Amino acid sequence: MSAFICIWACFLLRLSAAATDKTPDESVTCFVSEECHLPCMFPPASNQSVRWFRQDAVMLSFGETPSEGQPLAGRAAVSPPMIAGGNATLVLREAALKDRGTYRCHVRTSKGDHSTKVVLKVEAPIRGLSLELSRLSGYEEMKCIVRDVFPPPRVTWATEPPTFEDLRPITRMLADKRGLYTADSRLKVMEGQPELIYICKVTTSYGGPTWTSSLRERAIAGSEGRDLTIPCFAPGYLNSLTLRWSFSNGEDPVHILTYDSHSGHSTSAPSWDNHLELDGFRVPFGDGSLRLMDPEHVHHEGTYSCVFSMPYNTHTERSDVAINSPTANRSTSLQTSYWWIVGLVVALTVLVLAAMLVYLKMRGKAAKSSSRDPEEETELNSVKGVEGESEKSNQLPARGNNGQTGPS
Repeated sequence: MSAFICIWACFLLRLSAAATDKTPDESVTCFVSEECHLPCMFPPASNQSVRWFRQDAVMLSFGETPSEGQPLAGRAAVSPPMIAGGNATLVLREAALKDRGTYRCHVRTSKGDHSTKVVLKVEAPIRGLSLELSRLSGYEEMKCIVRDVFPPPRVTWATEPPTFEDLRPITRMLADKRGLYTADSRLKVMEGQPELIYICKVTTSYGGPTWTSSLRERAIAGSEGRDLTIPCFAPGYLNSLTLRWSFSNGEDPVHILTYDSHSGHSTSAPSWDNHLELDGFRVPFGDGSLRLMDPEHVHHEGTYSCVFSMPYNTHTERSDVAINSPTANRSTSLQTSYWWIVGLVVALTVLVLAAMLVYLKMRGKAAKSSSRDPEEETELNSVKGVEGESEKSNQLPARGNNGQTGPS
């Protein structure tokens, strides 16, 4: 019995020693194309020998760099001066998805050996999100795109105000040669619900921030020389806003006004100074509506876009503004009058030609009848009279001398 107890005691002591000597694994998350640090700290001592392994394959030895053909060739290094101070951290430049895995740092010194395991995760976070209206499919659809992401993100849609219809987006995940994903999600615009806000949300599986982009489209008509208000309202989930207005008349958009949320003041482009007005007191409450003063058809007709932005969230309102010009209206009315006149002239011409044809036809008949000779007319009449008498005589019955009818 005493021998059995001794064996168990020795076994437990070994487990305790192993647990004491074991160093917990380090977990490091790095981003694609960025510099990455894999830590390895040990008690400083003399005669250091450092080696980094990956799945039991030597990646780097102290004072050396990986040879050509190895996975970390030209991208990994350890600083010799830092090793003397007990720091054998591996610096990995331009991290890639292929660098994921478990690494082990083994240090041998005059005071003993030291080992550290590092689990490296490489991710490609969301850097930006685009949302726009597309008509390339033959109908209007909202297109939400996020590029170069790993692992594949999750895309969801919503509207404001919420609708009773089921949202049925089509989402595709496409991977490139590097293993990075592009998420392309499209949602058909709902008919009969103008000025609806479409919201695209993208989340990642590693628990990073949720990115949100929303868009509303509208059309506005104004008159030249009359002030026009272009509405812009932020959804309720946005706060601490930054606001920017841009304008496009078929070319690349240009910034025309920026609102500074810290100072509460707005700055407009020099060429728009006398045409724009923004109420800075309303912007913090989500009202970034812009007043367009004394608009001109030539210079101010086009697409106006306001963008509310904050970290990971943007809201865009795009307004197609048509400026009616009195000159253009007069030109249109003159063109309309001109075509009415042309139509009237054509109609009168047709009537005159028809009347002339009728007149000429009747005159031809009259000329034909008057061209006959009087003697021929008299002779014709006499012939007609003789024929008439003969017809009458043929119709009378034969009579005898006593007035009775009988055979002839």
